[in-house]
Amino acid sequence: MKAARNVAIIMLLALGVAFIPGGGNAVDTVMTAIVMAFLAGITWMLYTLSRQNQLTLATLSDGRRAIFYGAFGMLALLIAGQDKLWSSGGGTLLWILLLAASVVAIWRIWTEANTY
Repeated sequence: MKAARNVAIIMLLALGVAFIPGGGNAVDTVMTAIVMAFLAGITWMLYTLSRQNQLTLATLSDGRRAIFYGAFGMLALLIAGQDKLWSSGGGTLLWILLLAASVVAIWRIWTEANTY
């Protein structure tokens, strides 16, 4: 089911490039809309999780909470600056390292907060 949807999106983009005058602009518009919908979904998920886990987040120390939210901020900056970092020489490696550090920080703090 998901594979068919992915194929349909790719075919839609290919049709835009092949048959629409200025098709590259149409594809850029569609891709931007898809990315914005994806980011909006992530934002909604984070909001819902924060509302459901208010007590757990409130019991974190100030330092841990700062690291936790800072890691989410780093993820947002990495998504926003992906094109710039990937186009530079060592930027891709830096992007991957920062992504891994953010994910590890979030995971460790969350598991420590939920361990009894």
